Amino acid sequence: MSISASNPHHVAEVLAQIWNGKAVPFSPHPGSYMALSNDEYGTMIEVYPLETELIPGRDNQPANFQQNQSPSQYYPIHAAISVPINQARIEEIANQAGWRVLHCHRGQFDVMEFWVENRLMLELLTPEMAQQYLDFAQKRNLEQFTSSAV
Repeated sequence: MSISASNPHHVAEVLAQIWNGKAVPFSPHPGSYMALSNDEYGTMIEVYPLETELIPGRDNQPANFQQNQSPSQYYPIHAAISVPINQARIEEIANQAGWRVLHCHRGQFDVMEFWVENRLMLELLTPEMAQQYLDFAQKRNLEQFTSSAV
């Protein structure tokens, strides 16, 4: 999950304390942090600067970060959610609704960007994608990922 905050570092630190985890910089977006739970489920929350928006990419490009001092229709919030259906069914559902959907590779795992009303991004994980994510989110792999991000 991702959220925005006036003081992303502080918020990530507090959330990490709740989990007995740790807060680390989120290198893909400057000024952002991740609160890591270090649980077996790979639970984490990304905390972006308050003005951050996630916007859909163009054509076959994944989502992008954008800074905006004015309110917008887009949210800095997203969630990775495991679903029991396959990629074709996800695409079918999105197409029926007229919503953007895109298969994306996030480095260590794949997701389906599923844009609810073309405003809010959910990263849907098919059973195969969920397994990739769970493999990536194990404590030893997260430690390796975060140590290389610093």
